[in-house]
Amino acid sequence: MNKNLTITSVLGAITIVLGAFGAHALKEQLGAQELKSFETAVKYQMFHVLVLLFVNTTANFSVKIKNQLSFLFLIGILFFSGSIYAITFGINAKSIWFITPLGGLFFILGWLKMAIAFYKKQ
Repeated sequence: MNKNLTITSVLGAITIVLGAFGAHALKEQLGAQELKSFETAVKYQMFHVLVLLFVNTTANFSVKIKNQLSFLFLIGILFFSGSIYAITFGINAKSIWFITPLGGLFFILGWLKMAIAFYKKQ
């Protein structure tokens, strides 16, 4: 579990750096739509960093469930937000278009897995 919290903390720090970078350095470099996409990636990353903190500190789940949820949300962050960052920094969107929705799917699976875990706790 400490590994999960370490990764989560690093992701949180990266989120703040990317958010500041987007607000200051990219504001002049990107068009309105690209900046909005970048901000969406940062927002989704931060939301899921907070979920990872909750899962690994507060939620009364087994270590197995915590690890499964951490994996799903981590892959969601890497695929969803990571692909948007890559596109923002010049990777051809046509070559990685499928990665963003795949990341969204991992987010959905994580939320559903968490719902099932809560349901089974009743």
